[in-house]
Amino acid sequence: MVDHKWLVRSECVRRAARRGATSKTDFSGVISLVVHGDLTGKQVSDTRRDYSDTLVGTERERASGHHVHVVDGAGFGDLIHDFPAPCLELRRPPRGSAPEVVPPQANRDVLGAPLQTRKVGRHGVRELAADLSSLDEATAAHERTVGALIKHLARQKIEVHTFARNSPQFDAGWATGKEIFVAEVKSLTGTNQDQQIRLGIGQVLDYAHQLRSALSGRSIQPVLVLEKKPADNRWGSLAKAVGIKLIWALEFRGI
Repeated sequence: MVDHKWLVRSECVRRAARRGATSKTDFSGVISLVVHGDLTGKQVSDTRRDYSDTLVGTERERASGHHVHVVDGAGFGDLIHDFPAPCLELRRPPRGSAPEVVPPQANRDVLGAPLQTRKVGRHGVRELAADLSSLDEATAAHERTVGALIKHLARQKIEVHTFARNSPQFDAGWATGKEIFVAEVKSLTGTNQDQQIRLGIGQVLDYAHQLRSALSGRSIQPVLVLEKKPADNRWGSLAKAVGIKLIWALEFRGI
């Protein structure tokens, strides 16, 4: 099942080939990616573990130090659309029981790959006639705030993610229990604070509205993350009135 459609093997091979992949039906040490489907009703080589030949080979290769990336249909769909796909891990339950596939990440329809900060460069003085130093400073402040948010939530054992392929393009997302948080991060360096905050409020309300419309019954919490405390205290009461969590570095109080 890829993008809610059943695809025959030949169509999967064709789509993978568009991305430069070579398909093989027999497992060998040159395999780097396995698309793992439903084994229900299929013949397996090891009935004790209920593994297909491919997953038995995958486990063997991983044990030898050669990592084989395993994805399901949703992950395959991400890859052929140039999005990263999480690897399905193989685990061995306690007491020597048979290995099994770790269930895919929850909320994958909203949360994408783990979020990482981007390396920020500097524009050369001859690149453009315009002065881009303020833009560089704002971008650096944005990435510092993202990095601080990732560290803050990591201390709570919460992993921060980018957006999934079919989600709005929020800056950061995470989940606690059944609640999904989607955040817009705004720097306040070298710019008009009010303008930046207004823009951020509109963006994060739009993200939350899109997700609530598409995912009926899911709890979506919009969050506006600022580089620092805003100069005007009115933004806190406004954010609360429209259901937004307003937080800022480095305390991130409230999450």
